[in-house]
Amino acid sequence: MNASLGFAKQLIAAESVTPATGSVFDTMEAMLAPQGFVVHRFIRGDGEAGTDEAPVENLFAIRPGPVGSKHLAFAGHLDVVPPGNDWTSDPFLPEERGELLYGRGAVDMKGAIASMVAAVADIPADAGTLSFIITGDEEGPALHGTRALIDYMNGEGIQPDLCLVGEPTSVNRLGDMMKIGRRGSVNIWIEVEGMQGHVAYPHLADNPLPKLVAILAELDALVLDEGTDWFQPSNLEITDLEVGNPAHNVIPAKAVARISIRFNDQHSGASLSEKVDAIAQRHGGIARPIISGEPFLTPPGEFSQIISDAVEAETGIAPEASTTGGTSDARFLRAVCPVIEFGLCNATMHKRDEAVAVEDLHTLSRIYARIARAVLA
Repeated sequence: MNASLGFAKQLIAAESVTPATGSVFDTMEAMLAPQGFVVHRFIRGDGEAGTDEAPVENLFAIRPGPVGSKHLAFAGHLDVVPPGNDWTSDPFLPEERGELLYGRGAVDMKGAIASMVAAVADIPADAGTLSFIITGDEEGPALHGTRALIDYMNGEGIQPDLCLVGEPTSVNRLGDMMKIGRRGSVNIWIEVEGMQGHVAYPHLADNPLPKLVAILAELDALVLDEGTDWFQPSNLEITDLEVGNPAHNVIPAKAVARISIRFNDQHSGASLSEKVDAIAQRHGGIARPIISGEPFLTPPGEFSQIISDAVEAETGIAPEASTTGGTSDARFLRAVCPVIEFGLCNATMHKRDEAVAVEDLHTLSRIYARIARAVLA
């Protein structure tokens, strides 16, 4: 019997709002250790709760195959976003209603991790090396999660040949999409300093708002590119505007805006940050960027074909190879080895009453097992 449903229920029941530590990793270790995996767990971050430096737990588990055999890594995260209010049932008490399993993380992405664990139980130990790269900080700042796991792997000389991330990539039905790449992401804060003064005496003040408006107008008019064969056009969005001026008759001393750019592989975070800063400085402002990730692409080839064949064998459809959507920890893992994302339907992720079709859990487990056998062959 496929164990993915039972594993999913156990993981959902272990509350793990990001940054995750403790019981959910105990549960994961208890699933993997009986299958012969050597499990290593560690915590990074020593700051206060609610800060970017809050403690994060990570897990790396490996079941070595014969010397010289292929190595497939499964990757994902056990942390979840806060559930919010008005759930039909307790978000951390998994509940089957009809053909669906409800609970926070059912889709993103404890369900996929459960299917991965169930899948490897069907792979003989002598087939090759299998590992799990699991973090408790994907939904948060991602400072002490997968990047720390990569540092651990590098220190131990561990080098997977391929990595499969279980993000919920399917759209309308299980198997209709896989991610062979992702766009990069940079958030940039633009600041303009002025001089506070009375609105009736503008010559004695320096209003920063017209300067900021000019900066934003120039940025909003930018056409960064027309897209590529595999990526949609890069887009720049103005996401915040802050003056903090409670008085109607005062020229403010400072104005701040924030923009977010999702960009394809024609750019880098640094090149876009420099472009924005040049525009800001031309109008008397400065730009302060935070680069969340660079774009990456695993070109269609043997790995994507293996995934496509496995999906088609179990669902009857071939997944579309896509680079759409937001960022994931694949942006870090791409530095380790070729990486592709494939997982459950994403319609209810991060929503109230998040739910997964029970049959999809079983089907996904069989797909993952087919992928593992093909990679390790």
